[in-house]
Amino acid sequence: MTAESRIKVVVVGPSFYFLSGLSAYTCTLANELSRKHDVAVLLLRRVIPRRLYPTTRRSPSAGTALRYGNNVTRIGELDWYWIPGLLGTLARLRSTKPDLLVLQWWTVATLHTYIALALAARALGIRVAVEFHETQDSSEASVFGADMYCRRGVPLLLSLAHGAVVHNNHDLQLLKATFGSGTFDRLEIETAPHGPYTHLADGRVDPATSHDSRSGPTRLLFFGLIRPYKGLDDLLVAFNQFTPEQAAQFHLTIVGETWENWQIPAALITASPHRRHITFVNRYVSDAEAAQFFRDADVVVLPYRRASASGPLQIAMHSGLHVVLYAVGGLVEATRTYEGAHLVEPDNVDALRHALMSIPPDRRRRFTDHTSWSTMLGAIERLARS
Repeated sequence: MTAESRIKVVVVGPSFYFLSGLSAYTCTLANELSRKHDVAVLLLRRVIPRRLYPTTRRSPSAGTALRYGNNVTRIGELDWYWIPGLLGTLARLRSTKPDLLVLQWWTVATLHTYIALALAARALGIRVAVEFHETQDSSEASVFGADMYCRRGVPLLLSLAHGAVVHNNHDLQLLKATFGSGTFDRLEIETAPHGPYTHLADGRVDPATSHDSRSGPTRLLFFGLIRPYKGLDDLLVAFNQFTPEQAAQFHLTIVGETWENWQIPAALITASPHRRHITFVNRYVSDAEAAQFFRDADVVVLPYRRASASGPLQIAMHSGLHVVLYAVGGLVEATRTYEGAHLVEPDNVDALRHALMSIPPDRRRRFTDHTSWSTMLGAIERLARS
């Protein structure tokens, strides 16, 4: 690639201080961009005060195999309270002078920081784009004043932006309904799906403990944070309604950290008549452990009640696994080209149970993931060059 065709991009998103799907996304996107362009990252370390974090169990040392590549420059880290890092960060942004500043949006806790960065970028002649992963986190929307702060503050942020990136058309319509169509009319809008996560599906797995899908029960996996909207309780109700003979065809593994004190799934596991067919790993696991869980699975079950995108879904598709999920939000578009997706009517536990029962005869089949990062990279390139 010629020097003239390269762009300079600064990506802003969460650090690995508290490992999350968005910190993995920020790292993966930066690394993919750095294959062709000059990339720097500005990382958000403490996004909210520790006492407000929705779980008290997370360790900052939760392991990940992800690393920022040697071609990715770090221009700083910021905490929610800014001091002492903000002035130094703005000075480094000025010296870097990228073509485009990309702000990863998933929580209103970043709003004050993003407005400050967008104001500085506009003053420096740097184009600004906001990449939306959702309108607002569901738990913070229930906090008094947070929803109003988001609805009033995001239009201000977008008034400072030149463009926006969404993962699907469903998200774009939801954003327009939430913040007003006029807010987006002046922006350059790019629609680009979530790229694949390869750091887990391609990870090293201990063959001595790997599941042999040719024998034994069909292995179901629920993976991810345990929160009300994730629908794990629906999966457990469906599983508990199996007859003993039906339940014997499966083993259900649930891996995830409980947020928002959502204890109903744990209670359903304890009371399950098929408890011996359930493994419950109630914590945030390392990448090495996660890779093993996906390697052992035949089916990933994600009965989300709402979603724009899903990290576990991307990992499951990259692994070629069957995926059973409610047909909600952006997940319908995300799985449109994936033959292994079993879409179920939302909130229909009977349909969910029937979908699970249909898989054992075909459990060994694996599927091709057609997703890539090329569409996302093209979207960012166009926003940078406009």
